[in-house]
Amino acid sequence: MTPLRYSDADHLDAHQFLVEEAALLDRRDLAGWLRLLTDDVRYLMPVRVATARGAGFDTLADMAHFDEDLYALRKRVDRFATEHAWTEDPPSRTRHFITNVLTFRAEAEGEGELRVESSLLLFRSRGDNREADLLSAGRTDLLRRAGGGELRLARREVLVDETVLRTQNLAIFL
Repeated sequence: MTPLRYSDADHLDAHQFLVEEAALLDRRDLAGWLRLLTDDVRYLMPVRVATARGAGFDTLADMAHFDEDLYALRKRVDRFATEHAWTEDPPSRTRHFITNVLTFRAEAEGEGELRVESSLLLFRSRGDNREADLLSAGRTDLLRRAGGGELRLARREVLVDETVLRTQNLAIFL
């Protein structure tokens, strides 16, 4: 599969989508972020494992840090507004750095769908006395055009670059 050229309109739209999504997350505009998702969205982060070369896998089958649909994502966002969201009190300060964006049109994807690969470096700080977290990951997204032609996130798979996460919790969106 050949990536779209950087001047291709679909690639530019996909890149702009990712940058604007990152800005929403960094501003903690989670209601705005939810509006970027399709009704059938799937948002997952498989558990990575260290295996011998040639093992043929580096994630655990049927095990994920999260595997959520729109209902679960909405519930998680709703919970942040309650007094029971202690994992985000005080709220995290994040900065999503999105780079190495590659966009593909593939026959396996539906009409108006793009497969987008990107690299993510997330900076996160919380409170005054904890060291900041850095989380590095690769993401594979399926972006789908909605009725008005704007892109929506239909699927995201996040593959972190470490097998043991050093962050206190995953109460943030990647």
